[in-house]
Amino acid sequence: MPSHARITIAGLGAGASSGLTMGVWEALRGSTCIYLRTGKHPVVEWLRNQGINFQTFDGFYDEAASFGEVYERIAGQVIEEARRAHVLYAVPGHPLVAEESVRLIIEKAEEEGLEVAVLPAVSFLDAIYTSLRLDPGRGLQVVDGLRLEDRPPLPARPAVITQVYSRLVASDVKLYLMEIYPPEHPVTVVRAAGITGEERIETHPLFEIDRLDWVDHLTSVYIPELGNESWDVGREKSDELRGITTGSSYGKDISYETPGQAGGGQAEEKDGEIEVVEVIEDDEQAGWDGDELREPTYEDETQSRFPLDPLVNIMARLRGEGGCPWDREQDHQSLKPYLIEEAYEVLEALDEEDMYKICEELGDLLLQIVFHAQIAKENRQFDINDVIAGINEKLIRRHPHVFGSVNARDSREVLVNWEKIKAKEREGGAPKSLLVSIPSALPALMRANKLQKAAARVGFDWPDYQGAYDKTQEELSELKSAIIAGDRLEIEEEVGDLIFSTVNLARLLGIEPEGALSKTSAKFIRRFEYVENMARTKGKDLSHFTLAEKDEWWEEAKKVEKI
Repeated sequence: MPSHARITIAGLGAGASSGLTMGVWEALRGSTCIYLRTGKHPVVEWLRNQGINFQTFDGFYDEAASFGEVYERIAGQVIEEARRAHVLYAVPGHPLVAEESVRLIIEKAEEEGLEVAVLPAVSFLDAIYTSLRLDPGRGLQVVDGLRLEDRPPLPARPAVITQVYSRLVASDVKLYLMEIYPPEHPVTVVRAAGITGEERIETHPLFEIDRLDWVDHLTSVYIPELGNESWDVGREKSDELRGITTGSSYGKDISYETPGQAGGGQAEEKDGEIEVVEVIEDDEQAGWDGDELREPTYEDETQSRFPLDPLVNIMARLRGEGGCPWDREQDHQSLKPYLIEEAYEVLEALDEEDMYKICEELGDLLLQIVFHAQIAKENRQFDINDVIAGINEKLIRRHPHVFGSVNARDSREVLVNWEKIKAKEREGGAPKSLLVSIPSALPALMRANKLQKAAARVGFDWPDYQGAYDKTQEELSELKSAIIAGDRLEIEEEVGDLIFSTVNLARLLGIEPEGALSKTSAKFIRRFEYVENMARTKGKDLSHFTLAEKDEWWEEAKKVEKI
């Protein structure tokens, strides 16, 4: 470790232990204060086996609301430690390649006059270049797979798509890239580039990349340039994504109105082909001033500048003749898991308060809605217009205090009116329970919470949390009696009653039970990983230690979290 520096920032390479430079290895061996940004890197286990002692910041990822907060906390702790002693901070790959925490540490260190030394290493891009025999000097693009909307690749040049860290991300990348490339365009999927025994390289048609069950956080995708015959098509699609009007779509004729001439968009099916009529507003109406996006006015904010038509047309193309085989195979039932997954992705993004991610995940959720609407249209049942018209009508009908003459002084009165309107909507039909609208497919914890809220709206509720607390104690006592009796069916019932009463207690305390349980699960994972790591340092499997030893490490983990 350089003696003149208070902070040494080292790269751990692409993943193979052979990728560590001699300088990094000597720094690791000579340091008594080592922090790793993450322990989720192939070389970390090797370092542990070599007797290198370190701490990781993986716990921050579970605790923080966004990646930005994680990196700020990491930088703050490294700087704080550096005020007292020499610190070695190590990151995957090269320290100066896509490492936000490193940038922050260098910036803060300069403000405090702390000297920083940077020890370079092989980046994951270097490993990909070597594994695929690529020369980046010949025009290779490197594109973040999580930000394709900001920077879609140009089809005339080969590209490496990074951050394809799960099958779900691979699905998003596939759908976006198929707006530029043909579905059957051959791409190369690379996992663990340069790591002996783990590297995997396979070439597949673009539409198949999310079907590979081995895609993980070490995965990238290489896309060769389009051939001359296809380049114009791909260029046009890429230009469209950038807001540049072009004249064809995968070989289909597209008719465009000139700027400002049309006020709506439509897609018509003619002789088995889809003719798309795209609406392009003039620059001033769209909020553009030359090459820069001007500040929106009030008038801009009262109307949508981007209708659903393009997305609906893309889905029709994917489902149509010559479209994507995977998309064409789907039906309402096969898509159900994706709808649930996308909704939970939105919830995760909201918890992280990452505005970019929220925007992206809402788009993914919207895609599922358009997908189902397209399937229904093909079956001559309804289309996206019916979906939008229905919800528009319902919102107006259920908000008479906004669109009518009814008065509502606060949100409580709004909810009372809402229930009255829903009751009126049910008039004429068979009487139905207030709880019938709570979907049975919801996760059990969430469904219990919604059932209790629905009952509370008509006064079936405890006056405060104390009644719910006493009920929880009662259910716990009944569970104990059932356990003593040894009746398994009764035990199951009492466990359910206890959980249900706990959800009710959380609700009355103003706590979202789903979120509370998720945080506790994350906390359990962090502490258990600490116990596992301690077992590894002893050189034995965790199962070989006594419960007392494991419990001691567990208590240590709790103390570490409070530091």
